[in-house]
Amino acid sequence: MYDAAPEWPPSGIDPEVPSTARVYDALLGGKENFKADREAAEVFTRALPRIADAARLNRDALARGVRYMVGRAGIDQIIDIGCGLPAAPNTHEVAQELDPRARVVYVDNDPMVLSHGRALLADDRTTTVVTADLRDPAAILTNPDLRAHLDFDRPVALMLLNTLMQIADAEDPDAIIATLMAPLASGSHLFITAWPDTGDPSQRALSRACLETLGNGWARPVEAIRGHFQGMPMVAPGLDFIPRWHPGEADGNVPAAEDLEPFERTHMAGIAVKP
Repeated sequence: MYDAAPEWPPSGIDPEVPSTARVYDALLGGKENFKADREAAEVFTRALPRIADAARLNRDALARGVRYMVGRAGIDQIIDIGCGLPAAPNTHEVAQELDPRARVVYVDNDPMVLSHGRALLADDRTTTVVTADLRDPAAILTNPDLRAHLDFDRPVALMLLNTLMQIADAEDPDAIIATLMAPLASGSHLFITAWPDTGDPSQRALSRACLETLGNGWARPVEAIRGHFQGMPMVAPGLDFIPRWHPGEADGNVPAAEDLEPFERTHMAGIAVKP
């Protein structure tokens, strides 16, 4: 059982240096952040005044995608890499509302994320948190706690939400994804949200703000994001802006892309299935 009274602030944290997880927490109105994180959040807000709404859209996509994978596709094992600080709705909450047996492994390298996650999950035997970095996918796959928690002989959902923009092209995000997907069983799902670059000023403003404050945050052409899915078949409607993205559902009254607000065009989402 994890200690329900975590050290504060957790060791390894420099409160003078903003972190991705804490800036995101500040944008969502959370309290697990420091002055440096709030100042970075202000840079984001100046660049994109409705950035907080864009962050909430990403949480909406999380819930939508997990509901599809667990409720429609029957996946009951999830790896959420770069999960960030707890913020409703959390992956395990959405999954276990549909299937109380669903098992979730959160993966992050931020000490505050790990401390808060472990405290939150102190009495939860179906969900765990492990320390690892997306840049070292082999270490994630061989982590003993992760392997003890999941059965790789059955389908797994791999989630990479708002994390790939932190990986530079030189670090080869596609190779990282290929390594992570390789040992997963047929029927496994890959769920990604990412920042597109279609030339829209709002997309580029978001990327500049992130690069200025955090030193990463690369928006990529839509075809580059599509390449992250390794050529695997996509769940309808494929890769799309989050307000237009409802996995496994009929199109219905989907807004036209040109009618979206600037903040609504900053994130895209998609799910693919391993044959």
